[in-house]
Amino acid sequence: MPEILPGIHQVEGVDPSPDFTTHVYLVREPTGGYTLIDTGVPGSEGAIVAYLKKIGSSPKEVSTILITHLHNDHTGSLKRLKGLTNAKVYAHWLEAAWIAGRPKYDGPGSPPSSPMEVDVRIKDGDPIPVAGGLVAYHTPGHTPGHTAYYSPARKLVFSGDLFFGLPKLGLTVPDFTHHMQSAQISARRLTEIPIDSILSYHGGPFLHGAGAELQALVKTF
Repeated sequence: MPEILPGIHQVEGVDPSPDFTTHVYLVREPTGGYTLIDTGVPGSEGAIVAYLKKIGSSPKEVSTILITHLHNDHTGSLKRLKGLTNAKVYAHWLEAAWIAGRPKYDGPGSPPSSPMEVDVRIKDGDPIPVAGGLVAYHTPGHTPGHTAYYSPARKLVFSGDLFFGLPKLGLTVPDFTHHMQSAQISARRLTEIPIDSILSYHGGPFLHGAGAELQALVKTF
């Protein structure tokens, strides 16, 4: 997938199968270098490095990795990519504990296969000094510490697994969600901010007009 929005790439080659899309995003920093949003399933580091090479970059230009939540399809390549990039890793403080394996996560979905410590433990409302300025939005439901990253300047949200985009915008199904009512509340909260683009992890992304789709979705709860 080429650059899907100015400065935002959807990394090619990380999908484990044609039926299971995993959207790892690479964001060009205004001052140079890149931020990575989630890291794919175990083994995805090869595709991510290959994509960086394709666009004329290298792992050492990735300065930040933002994690939306602990599940292994998002953190599976985190430890290897940390080693390749030496990037600063951010995650919500709840997710950070499970990513480190203390305690081991026992909810729906797979825990990290390679536990590690993150560098920065964040909370709701924290400013993230990347991608022109992001804000951490605690969006519990899929997991207790699930976090979306919002760009006020671009009206864009990296939504992780709060939403599932096949074939249209919806919440991730109950079988893989820790608490559906919390996910509904999180989705409603996002209707309070201006959104044009929702960059979901599975399915989608929804590049324009996503705010209207979200408003329609929450009316179904």
